[in-house]
Amino acid sequence: MSILQIRVSILILTLCLTSYSQDKKFKIHTVAFYNLENLFDTINDPTKLDEYSPMMEIKTNRDVVYRKKINNMARVLADIGKETNNNSPSIIGVCEIENKMVLEDLVNDSLLIDKDYGIIHYDAPDARGIDVALLYQKKIFTPLNSSTHGLKIYDDQDQSRVYTRDQLLVSGKLEGELIHLIVNHWPSRRGGQARSNPKRVAAAKVSKRIIDSLQSVDPYSKVIIMGDLNDNPTNTSVKNVLNAKENKNEIGMKGIYNPFTTFYKNGLGTTAYRDVWYLFDQIMITKPLLKKDTYSLKYYKAGIFNAHYLTHNKGKYKGYPFRSFSNGNFTNGFSDHYPVYLYLIKELEK
Repeated sequence: MSILQIRVSILILTLCLTSYSQDKKFKIHTVAFYNLENLFDTINDPTKLDEYSPMMEIKTNRDVVYRKKINNMARVLADIGKETNNNSPSIIGVCEIENKMVLEDLVNDSLLIDKDYGIIHYDAPDARGIDVALLYQKKIFTPLNSSTHGLKIYDDQDQSRVYTRDQLLVSGKLEGELIHLIVNHWPSRRGGQARSNPKRVAAAKVSKRIIDSLQSVDPYSKVIIMGDLNDNPTNTSVKNVLNAKENKNEIGMKGIYNPFTTFYKNGLGTTAYRDVWYLFDQIMITKPLLKKDTYSLKYYKAGIFNAHYLTHNKGKYKGYPFRSFSNGNFTNGFSDHYPVYLYLIKELEK
């Protein structure tokens, strides 16, 4: 897949709403997810294996590097959706962050501080200390409840517990409507895709249980599932366990729609390794967000955010995501993943 193909295919979508009557006006909300690639602070925490993080490998000017990393992440978050609705995302799921402090530094960066983002974060048992979290504009989204859901998986050789990321569930009001958001960072493919597959299947089962519990209370629950899944849309964890479908017409009452399946089948991805593209970063929704009624929140479109500055434009990794760290050094890049996003719309009353 060439960089030209990527740019042509996944430029930020201009929200024309041409399928709707021209005299209608809509409120647009961007919901995004971004793997922040090892957003660690500069302090060694003896309770975590953070000494192995790229930030701790920086030998000089570590504080300067940290501030630049924060600013680079803020730049990306400020830009997602900006061309469409002149605003940064209403809601952002993030992963590969060390603690709440780095998120506080992030939302207080000069590029984001005026958005007044709130933070929902729980410390998880991941051995390296990396967590997931949710950021939200306080004037737009009102959280009502949040909880963290652990994943118990074991090493396939010695059966020791593998400590990994929890899943975050946040329920709250957007445009006066109750929505539920699940933020994920499923187990990696360390040791190979096949060998590690049961771990991601187990993670998918946790997500499915959360969704089932929400739908048992209200079958019309509006649920958004997002994250770095370390699996593609066609892998067992997503396609079979979550039963996420590409075709909206095949989705049952409690089904899940995955718009990123089409992107993947068209050869697009959010991260690359050895010239192979993977679409690990995804956002999925339940059927009630697909209904035709535009007087309530409705899914419109999804995309992969690939601004030109997020991609290497020369050298060995030309066309790859412009990551922050390489060979123990800071590259002044961003992340080894592209962010993903979707638009929710609601018709304004006349």
